[in-house]
Amino acid sequence: MRVAIEAASLGLSSGGLARYTAELSLALARRFPEDEYLLLSNRPFSMPGGAPPNLKRGGGPRNAIERRWWLWGIARELERLEADVIHGPDFSVPYIPKRPSVLTLHDLSPWMDPGWHSSAHRIARRTPVLLELGVATMIITPSETVRKQAIERFRLQPERVATVPEAAAPWLAPVEMASAEPYFLFVGTVEPRKNLPALVEAWRETRRRHPVDLVIAGRRRADGPPLEAEPGLRVLGEVRDEALAGLYSGALALVYPSLYEGFGLPVLEAMQCGAPVITSRALAETGGDAAVYADGARELTQAMSRVVEDSELRACLSRQSLARAREFSWDSAARLTHEVYREASKRFAG
Repeated sequence: MRVAIEAASLGLSSGGLARYTAELSLALARRFPEDEYLLLSNRPFSMPGGAPPNLKRGGGPRNAIERRWWLWGIARELERLEADVIHGPDFSVPYIPKRPSVLTLHDLSPWMDPGWHSSAHRIARRTPVLLELGVATMIITPSETVRKQAIERFRLQPERVATVPEAAAPWLAPVEMASAEPYFLFVGTVEPRKNLPALVEAWRETRRRHPVDLVIAGRRRADGPPLEAEPGLRVLGEVRDEALAGLYSGALALVYPSLYEGFGLPVLEAMQCGAPVITSRALAETGGDAAVYADGARELTQAMSRVVEDSELRACLSRQSLARAREFSWDSAARLTHEVYREASKRFAG
């Protein structure tokens, strides 16, 4: 099988979309060495590090007409590549369905609250058409919650929608950290949906009784909430992948109070490093029984205070985190995704 994967998200410097595209394409190529996987885009992108020989760079637009990528350009490149299936990991597939296609719908946030996305208008308009008109042969969602939401909102046939859970990157693991000032950690894009004002409020209240810092790591989006400098608050911005394991491993807990998530990769990343996790109930499918759930500043304050004060609780949560993370892998995601490719091929041929 020759699979084309649209790779524009690999041009992003960080974030879940880039992680998903990189880790899934690597896992697919390693799991199915007899197949060929081709990354292509109309935008510059970097190939994932450590790519095996059957994960290759495809092409992009070659003239003005092909710059209309989703309408003409990608279809022509797929013909040149003789691709059997096209996977759009970022809410889109080619507009003209000339071959089987798979669309990953990570969440429904672009249609839930206009305040969550200031620049998702194109996705909000385009993706429902691709789904409802059957342009996308098959749809992948990262959780059963999103699958059910998508079927209901876009009136999809249930057999067209498959759940494929994601995973933490395999290179994330616990590391020994030198003792330093204790800190809670948030990792993720700084944007409205992540509910950071509630986190900062809860941390301030916790800090009244306990000398603990708050570290916020992640790319700041233009519409992200302001984070004014104050003692104990460390805003790191984007951090290198090499630094993530240390950040997670050294934290008292990852605190991830997002109002809504399709999956919530930072939760599993923290768990794979043995960090306790405090998160919103919106991530219960990902966190399972291993996380502490809290919504709103008051519940967050209570949960954070418990973690600071109770070393046995921290140790228990750390063990639970490691066990939960072991339930997910990109190898499993690759196997399930490959099944979706085969199903898309059957449906398109039929």
